[in-house]
Amino acid sequence: MLASINHETPDCIPTDIWATPEVWTKLSEHFGANANIPLLLHIDGMAGVEPLYIGPPLPAVTQGETADYWGIRTKKISYGMGTYDEFSYHPLSSAQAIEDLDSYRWPTSDWFNYSEMRTSAKIGRENQLVMSGYMAIFYQHNKLRGLKASLLDPILHPEFTHYILHRISDFLYDHHLRMFEACDGLIDVTQVTDDFGTQVGPMISLKVFREFYRPHMQKFIDLAHSFGIKVFHHDDGACRTFIPDLIEMGIDILNPLQWTCPGMELEGLKGDFGKYLCFHGGVDNQRVLAFGTPEEVRAEVRHCIDALACDQTGYILAPCHNIQVLTPVESIIAMYDEAQRYGKMA
Repeated sequence: MLASINHETPDCIPTDIWATPEVWTKLSEHFGANANIPLLLHIDGMAGVEPLYIGPPLPAVTQGETADYWGIRTKKISYGMGTYDEFSYHPLSSAQAIEDLDSYRWPTSDWFNYSEMRTSAKIGRENQLVMSGYMAIFYQHNKLRGLKASLLDPILHPEFTHYILHRISDFLYDHHLRMFEACDGLIDVTQVTDDFGTQVGPMISLKVFREFYRPHMQKFIDLAHSFGIKVFHHDDGACRTFIPDLIEMGIDILNPLQWTCPGMELEGLKGDFGKYLCFHGGVDNQRVLAFGTPEEVRAEVRHCIDALACDQTGYILAPCHNIQVLTPVESIIAMYDEAQRYGKMA
């Protein structure tokens, strides 16, 4: 995996997996409760390492809800085939002035215990690449204010927006600085990530991105690189508009590559940006994985490898987001079996 990220030729195409809890249940039922599923499917994967939360008690919630240390609440909603955590409360949705933001209880890095992270990172690194950290300034703005308000904020309330983003950014920077210091030399990848794309185009303009969000993301990327950590950027949908800026900022890995969206054709991404980026994802899970035959899944895997590893590097094969519960187990097996068979480089 590190060879592909560093644009060296690996012995085979590395693989990763994102999947909903229901999918993991299906795989356990198929292979057995005690089965090592990543090993059986030849999935390289990444080990995750995070600090322990020791801060104030989390906010009280109603039945069926959960709350995080930001005060953001979610509620599990069943859609028949799957259950998802949907946002039910945005703690700064009613804020109207900077004074309202100052009265909010902002999280601090003192709410976390970083002392055990190094031991966990050493264990994880015995067999896998280690990923740690998640810095998503736009998404955090969405979650604190609500999507509609956060999209309107930069247009209607620019000073207010700059202030809330600085408060979010200050915490994220300090929090991750302490994580990186605790695990210095043991973290391979961190996420400086967001979702600027929809199924048909950008969610925000490039002008808004550059004025409000890019400066904070640049700080996060520079922090990661100062510790020798590669930067993984997740961006759903049609996000091509932002890719040149993201490369200029220094991201190393781009995920999830929804090639069915406008401007996200795999051959074009590789030809235009493959010199600078390692690509992660690509295997379509909205149509092919969910509804295709195992042979169609195998063809999709070959297509991704041919397009994104045409120079024998710079690609980590994975679904282009969480595999959904309606995906047949046979299709999941076919994906990783074909990656193992077709992705050999030597």
